[in-house]
Amino acid sequence: MKTRFWPVMLAGLTLLVSGFFAKAEAKMGEYLYYGFEPEFVTNYISSTRGKLGFVRVGMELMVQGSGDLELVEHHEPLLRSAILEILGQQTGGQVKSITGREDIREACLQRINELLEQETGRPIVTNVLITKYLYN
Repeated sequence: MKTRFWPVMLAGLTLLVSGFFAKAEAKMGEYLYYGFEPEFVTNYISSTRGKLGFVRVGMELMVQGSGDLELVEHHEPLLRSAILEILGQQTGGQVKSITGREDIREACLQRINELLEQETGRPIVTNVLITKYLYN
């Protein structure tokens, strides 16, 4: 009688654990990415007088679900304008430093969600990913 107990117990435990992970996965949702095409290219304030620097940035927005992806796509011109404005306001030191790049990414995320909250009533973007970052 005891030898039959363990396989049944193991099967029940397996079902319980797999059900838990299925529920956790359903709560997490599906993450999708919206990539801006073409990439962002703009000038920034150079530390050397009379010289303009430029930065080229590839960026993707992480959203949760296809409904949010459609909203981001609909508001792309507004978001593109805001990102270009943020990039153009940076100094050479900010563009060229690793911490400056992270500050730019966070500023873009914050501004994008502010704009989307004004337009849709809620922040939509979960994260901003920089996929390419070139400067001169």
